[in-house]
Amino acid sequence: MDTSQNLQVNKQKLNIGFFFLSLGILISLLTSVISFLNLIFNTLDKQFPDVLNASFQYGYSTYDFEGIRVSLATLIIFFPIFIIISYFWKKFSEIEMGHIDEIIRKWVIYIILFLSAIVVAIDLVTLVKYFVSGEVTSRFIYKVLSTFIVVILIGVYYIFTLKSKKDSISKVNIVFGSLGIIIVVISIFYSFSIIGSPAKQRLLRFDDKRLSDLQSIQYQIINYWQQKEKLPENLNELSTPMSGYSQPIPPEFSKGEKYEYVITDKTKLSFELCASFALPIPKGWKEGPNYNSIARAPIMEKDIGIINALPSGGINESWNHESGRSCFERTIDKDLYPPIKK
Repeated sequence: MDTSQNLQVNKQKLNIGFFFLSLGILISLLTSVISFLNLIFNTLDKQFPDVLNASFQYGYSTYDFEGIRVSLATLIIFFPIFIIISYFWKKFSEIEMGHIDEIIRKWVIYIILFLSAIVVAIDLVTLVKYFVSGEVTSRFIYKVLSTFIVVILIGVYYIFTLKSKKDSISKVNIVFGSLGIIIVVISIFYSFSIIGSPAKQRLLRFDDKRLSDLQSIQYQIINYWQQKEKLPENLNELSTPMSGYSQPIPPEFSKGEKYEYVITDKTKLSFELCASFALPIPKGWKEGPNYNSIARAPIMEKDIGIINALPSGGINESWNHESGRSCFERTIDKDLYPPIKK
């Protein structure tokens, strides 16, 4: 009698390890689904920009790919966590479980199906909304296909897991697990093909700094002209202890890199700024808020008599360059940038 009572108590007992594995399944799976869909959607937006919501811009901004980076990093971390937790969760489910553990297992599956359906439904509503408003057709189709792939994988697998016997799902686990890994790996490689490798991103950020430095130098030359009514003979004249301005240092100055300044015509106030770039400047249609700082010069305060050196809006190509040494010709317009009255 005591043995049967102990078995009955053990069957009713809650296994804490299985409970936290179930919680880990919920969190890691939903995070992986959301990050996967965000990654695909953001990457498709970059691959197929809609000119109705974009402007043609020259230049690179690290903010352009921030959404892709966040989704990519989240997916790279959470999807392997989901795979590992799922393995142990399945192993635990194959042994004899208590009654409470069985209830938790069924609840976890139902919650996964329910929350996944909500996430997918919200994405589909958003997609249809943009499609009705004139969304790019090819981009819309790829997004819908990606969403349905997620629906099919999660829905079919967990419904099969719920309805089938425990000893008949080992092959299904391998098939669906392999499909999930293949799809995630493909999506990651696809995203990297759009944003470029980390090495390329670093080169673009170096070029971004170079253009930002040249813009700063250009501003200081204009300011020098307005203060002294002449062009500086060299860049050293721009550095003054009183103003606190110092010449920008090129990102690879240790390798001999330097910024060049050459006066081409003192009478016409013409000069050139030169630098060596790693890559051609990115250009094309970009959607969303204009975070691009390369395509415009720094904003200058009007109350000191200095006017913005380039039009804002992110469509200016005056900083367009290829890889290697590039020079930018500039001529100060005396009417636009008059000397400051003493």
